[in-house]
Amino acid sequence: MWYWFFKLLMGSVVKALFGYRVVGHEKRIESGGAIVASNHASFMDPPLVGIGYSGNLHYLARSTLFKNFFSYLLPKLNAVPVDRDGADLKSMKTIIRTLKGGKAVLMFPEGTRSPDGNLQEAKPGVGMLIAKSGVPVQPVRVVGSFDAMPRTGGVKFHPVTVYIGDPIIFSESELKAKGREAYQVLADRVMTEIGKLGPQG
Repeated sequence: MWYWFFKLLMGSVVKALFGYRVVGHEKRIESGGAIVASNHASFMDPPLVGIGYSGNLHYLARSTLFKNFFSYLLPKLNAVPVDRDGADLKSMKTIIRTLKGGKAVLMFPEGTRSPDGNLQEAKPGVGMLIAKSGVPVQPVRVVGSFDAMPRTGGVKFHPVTVYIGDPIIFSESELKAKGREAYQVLADRVMTEIGKLGPQG
């Protein structure tokens, strides 16, 4: 109930104030485990991507946020706690279990918000999760969120569009990848596909 309430509320707000639209509805992975991999330029990005899917997405949230009322609310919003201050094996296992359990998880391969709105290099962590889970990856690009709510602060009612790309299905040999360099190759392929999306993509 909480998830759908916030989704409906946020959807109404972004459509009214930011001219929100989605391109590529027909390409969406709507069932089964999947990594929805998006660029990250604004705090707005998680709900902007989530609204674009008719089903539920699961989100990674800093474990320190799960306190008091938020320890009740965040799980209702499909948030998965992760320790972003270090290598948290427990968090990785939770994410992999969520993916193998047939659920879609939104991830940002860049690891943090872009300082200038441009695409950044992917971190190898998403490559490791791809190799360990074996699920397909859906590249997504959010265009306009940096102008609407940049990392430097402030809000402008700038149009925002979410572009959804064709799913990436990795081969068995690719999924056997081990080690940081091999994981980086997988992550780089995802960022390349994200980069192809957009007004000119």
